[in-house]
Amino acid sequence: MNHRRVVITGMGAITPLGCSVETFWERLINAESGAHSITTFDVSHYDVRFGAQCLDFKPEDYIDRREIKRLDRFAQMAVAAARGCIRDAGWDSDREDPTRVGAVIGSGIGGLLEIEEQHVRMLEKGVDKVSAFTIPKLMANAASGNVSILVNAQGPSSTVVTACASSAHAMGDAMMMIQNGDADAMFTGGSEAALTPLGLAAFAAMKALSTRNDDPAHASRPFDRDRDGFVMGEGAAVLLFEELEHAHRRGAKIYAEVAGVGASSDAGHITQPAEDGRGAALAMTAALRKANVTPSEVNYINAHGTSTVLNDVTETLAIKKVFGEHAKRLAISSTKSAIGHLLGASGAVELVATVLAIRNGVAPPTINYQTPDPQCDLDYVPNQSRDLNIGVALSNSFGFGGHNACVCIRRFE
Repeated sequence: MNHRRVVITGMGAITPLGCSVETFWERLINAESGAHSITTFDVSHYDVRFGAQCLDFKPEDYIDRREIKRLDRFAQMAVAAARGCIRDAGWDSDREDPTRVGAVIGSGIGGLLEIEEQHVRMLEKGVDKVSAFTIPKLMANAASGNVSILVNAQGPSSTVVTACASSAHAMGDAMMMIQNGDADAMFTGGSEAALTPLGLAAFAAMKALSTRNDDPAHASRPFDRDRDGFVMGEGAAVLLFEELEHAHRRGAKIYAEVAGVGASSDAGHITQPAEDGRGAALAMTAALRKANVTPSEVNYINAHGTSTVLNDVTETLAIKKVFGEHAKRLAISSTKSAIGHLLGASGAVELVATVLAIRNGVAPPTINYQTPDPQCDLDYVPNQSRDLNIGVALSNSFGFGGHNACVCIRRFE
């Protein structure tokens, strides 16, 4: 049933650059940074004291005050992003067959803040003081469960947990569910809020994070020779994937077509990417094959681009493997330079950026690019956005565990 075409008809986002798709995009293409010193908990004794938080996010703007306490921050953000998506798509649940609507939301970690807070509560106040909401708040599927409740989605509903590839895999699953005839519309994307005392300490212990405490805004520098690790971020994005004829019937606006999703596994090291980029290359090749797109048709890649020493080199190698000489003609940028690494939510927020790049004819920049790295020698759209006619684009997501995913989207015509 793969003749069923899948299009994107709505988007909502909660990001370090703002809590609407419009604000996120405007600040992204204006080369702004969402990284700053952390003030929401005491980081004075941390090696890393900054991140990319969603400071503008106020859950009471989206969720009934009584419900807020029943949701961990990551689920609050997912519900908020879903509300933005519903509004953007002009979606009316009362007019839809709920059994033909589903939700697949990815999260790499789930309710980490709830785990930390309830563990402290248990140690300090006793086992009988642990909240009855603990499990439904911490479970990684709380985001997809609450989004499905919000939109009365009685079709397929699930959660994907593949570290930093979670939301890209979730969107791949959503696409296949529509193609296979299991649903006509899927709310899909990802959410993550792991910028917590334990989350920050744990990633810092891995030596995965930048330590530029004196200059957070310039700390995330993908593909730059002087990069020293990623910047932790948080956020969420929910997109409405819809079968084409269903979208037409309800008069929906169409942003772009989801042409193909590819996935692979490095089957190597649990945290380090394959040095030759083979896993990433396999995912991109699979996405192109499923989309029936040749490498020379691709104009833009939203790179995984973490700003770690290993990722940026291996991703560059992978792009060269897949695209050959055409790699030099590609515009490639890393949204993480501006918003940090949103872990399990990164693929979804970055797909929003990729969709808008196609729709608006603008490639967003890789900010903080100052010193070229001889091993990263492609066009990373340095420091300022660029007008670009984009017909086909890829969005890459690679996660700990060796999980790789690539989403191929094309301009809808």
